[in-house]
Amino acid sequence: MKNKPKLIRITTVPISLEKLLENQLRFMKNFFEVIAVSSDDQRLQLFGKEQGVDTFHVDLTRKITPIKDLKAVVKLYKFLKKEKPSIVHTHTPKAGIVGMLAARFANVPIRMHTVAGLPLMESSGMKRSVLNIVEKLTYSCATNVYPNSKGLKEFIIKEKLTSNNKLKILGNGSSNGIDTTHFSPNQVSDIEKRQLRKELNITKNDLVFVFVGRLVSDKGINELVQAFTEMSKTHTNSKLLLVGPLETHLDPLLPNTLNEIKNNEAIIYAGFQTDVRPYFAISNALVFPSYREGFPNVVMQAGAMGLPSIVTDINGCNEIIRSDVNGIIIPVKDVQAIYNAMKKLISDKSYCNKVQENSRQMIEKNYSQSELWNALLDEYNSLIELKINA
Repeated sequence: MKNKPKLIRITTVPISLEKLLENQLRFMKNFFEVIAVSSDDQRLQLFGKEQGVDTFHVDLTRKITPIKDLKAVVKLYKFLKKEKPSIVHTHTPKAGIVGMLAARFANVPIRMHTVAGLPLMESSGMKRSVLNIVEKLTYSCATNVYPNSKGLKEFIIKEKLTSNNKLKILGNGSSNGIDTTHFSPNQVSDIEKRQLRKELNITKNDLVFVFVGRLVSDKGINELVQAFTEMSKTHTNSKLLLVGPLETHLDPLLPNTLNEIKNNEAIIYAGFQTDVRPYFAISNALVFPSYREGFPNVVMQAGAMGLPSIVTDINGCNEIIRSDVNGIIIPVKDVQAIYNAMKKLISDKSYCNKVQENSRQMIEKNYSQSELWNALLDEYNSLIELKINA
């Protein structure tokens, strides 16, 4: 029996394997010998056992750490020389530069990098210059680059980060698509919803706006909390439900925002949750005022759960959401726009019902997970075929 080709997937932290690429590696192991590479060895090993794939630990950080990064490149290079994979496929900026450099030095024939968001979009000065160089170097070492949204592709071309012939979007965008069987209102029972509302002190008549993601500044949390605080003064049955980790080291929230989250009884902080479906199920709309994204899973998840979304006019968000069809698109960093959008969904019942009715069917039509996985599998196979015939 012919051996399966070897595929190595690399992310900076294991949570990207767990959430952003959820179950994708388990699918790919049917066709490839898959190895997952990331930091946090203990969590990575748990992921490997759960998905049935091998793992390899490399010490990666999300900060700019040149000496650590160089050591990671050397360690990964030695590993790749030993394993001789057909494909190395990286995700996230740090895994991208480390993985693509090591794969290039090791002469891996197919070197793929997925772009799912660019921190340099919100950077300036020296930091922006450094990040620009890092991205250009990553793409130059890659044989193929995959922006996961049309907006990201246009930005990469505009900034001349790489040549157009290296770039390709798979399907309609996204890194993983959405499992609309898993993310479905039918997956959360009425009993579960009642229990969760009781735990969070939410009544059935409350209007709940939910945010799911990292609680950091560049997700627009400062503006969201400010807008909601103002609105809750006149709409006393409204609640803001914040679901996700509070990160204080890389991009912390303003002290006023943290104080409001702590002391405003209408704001509920639920922390990180492994299963976000029950939180969508007790909510009326997603508010996702992020400054930058690649192709946000959260907006697709909310749509699949039947929620309309308020999103900013940025990459990915403005492709998943069509304004006044399945949600509302607003300017970035605009407190008044967030306020107006939330108020519209509360005040205009017929409008709210219309965008809610469209939400799930638009996700089902455009972002099926099985179609995205098969598009990626086809891409892997076609690239391998090209190399064999070259």
